Amino acid sequence: MSLNIADTSARSTASMSARVIRLNPADDVVIALEQLMSGTVIEKEALTVSGLIPPGHKVATRDIGQGEAVLRYGQVIGFASQPIRAGQHVHTHNLAMGDFTRDYAFGQAARPTVPSNEPATFQGIVREDGSVATRNYVGILTSVNCSATVARAIADHFRPDVHPEALAAFPNVDGVVALTHSSGCAIDSEGDGLAILQRTLGGYACHPNFASVLIVGLGCETNQISRLLETQGLREHDRLRTFTIQDSGGTTLTIAKGIELVQRMLSEANNVRREAVSASHLTIGLQCGGSDGYSGITANPVLGAAVDLLVQHGGTAILSETPEIYGAEHLLTRRAATQEVGQKLLDRIRWWEAYAQRQGAQINNNPSAGNKAGGLTTVLEKSLGGIAKAGSTNLTEVYEYAQPVKARGLVFMDTPGYDPVSATGQVAGGANLICFTTGRGSAYGCAPAPSVKLATNTALWQRQSDDMDLNCGEVLEGKTSIEELGAVLFKLLLDVASGTRSRSERHGYGQQEFVPWQISAIM
Repeated sequence: MSLNIADTSARSTASMSARVIRLNPADDVVIALEQLMSGTVIEKEALTVSGLIPPGHKVATRDIGQGEAVLRYGQVIGFASQPIRAGQHVHTHNLAMGDFTRDYAFGQAARPTVPSNEPATFQGIVREDGSVATRNYVGILTSVNCSATVARAIADHFRPDVHPEALAAFPNVDGVVALTHSSGCAIDSEGDGLAILQRTLGGYACHPNFASVLIVGLGCETNQISRLLETQGLREHDRLRTFTIQDSGGTTLTIAKGIELVQRMLSEANNVRREAVSASHLTIGLQCGGSDGYSGITANPVLGAAVDLLVQHGGTAILSETPEIYGAEHLLTRRAATQEVGQKLLDRIRWWEAYAQRQGAQINNNPSAGNKAGGLTTVLEKSLGGIAKAGSTNLTEVYEYAQPVKARGLVFMDTPGYDPVSATGQVAGGANLICFTTGRGSAYGCAPAPSVKLATNTALWQRQSDDMDLNCGEVLEGKTSIEELGAVLFKLLLDVASGTRSRSERHGYGQQEFVPWQISAIM
């Protein structure tokens, strides 16, 4: 994406300079790079600002009649709900959703990927089955919410801030984490909700970033551990142990038993070493949260440039958040490797339309309060910026939530837009790294996969750099290009995959953010 950043001068008593971005020659709006005061003249657009325009928000570049489509990125982002004059603020007060025809053109933009002739590597941990880890944890999972307290007590015994000596003898282990949830019982035993939970837990139980896993249950729950293992093709062994509170004699004895088992697991988990492996072993989950008007201009395209490099090196990127590609799905179906892949994506869109209708909700009402404050108006606008994370390569496969990802290249996984639920599904599917863009300042982590955070603007970077790993605001300032920063990000991802801790890891994020998707009725 080339950015047309126009310098402007205010023709008013207050002398000022302002900058805006035009993203596409066909657009009806430009984006303010700073707060614009009424009377500011945007010379390259022959436009005078009318009213106050916050940074990241849209300015109309022509008179727009009520009901007319409004374009950004050269695509429809909504329809004028009232007449809009050139120079006015375009936002929720005068822009609304509406129906329009999308040309899905299956596969018309699909192109062969040219492999890189300079193979990239990172320092990974190769497991016995050939899978590659970016981290080395011991994990504690729960079959049901009733065993969450016990699981956390077992993990807390090994917390460095509580018992510094507990992991001192195991320098190659990244930690012991308990990933608990609020479901597992009072749920249809044959329904999709339990199947999704079991698929999620199964994906985590065999995730390469876990050296060993302990599954703790209560004993009488709907989600019986034996059935969980059976449905996921798993069996108990030295690195996958299970037990229940009821069979172990209650809370105190269960915690003691769990601590003893984890202690044994740690000795084996410590016997690993990192070695150079191909970047093709990276599977990165793509996330955006706390988005703003700059997300689709800086951080998302930068991530997309890094994704293109990853795919060239044989790796995999998982795009998700189905409600946040809604209205832009036609740009992905055009890149589908086959018509079948494109149709799978549309099938998931149709499922969401029916799901939202059953819930009495509107799929087109996705942008959060923070998204809107940052300049995003409709889900169409958010979606068009969101899919920039996916770069430009072919869409090779579409998966349901938490399904194992087997295909290489860019794939799509059906998830909600809520970041913890979405990333949980991606990690269950095999993501060993998460890359997360934010314009408002999301604080997030995702054990056992490290999470890398990208700030969309320099103001956020300066305000919340303690949580951010890369400042993409430099693109707005003309200090670097999207392609150049994409290469920097790709190198950063290789470093993090090699063991360099991300900001969220240093803060201890990751255990509370395990949130499997719940879609069934709780009885």
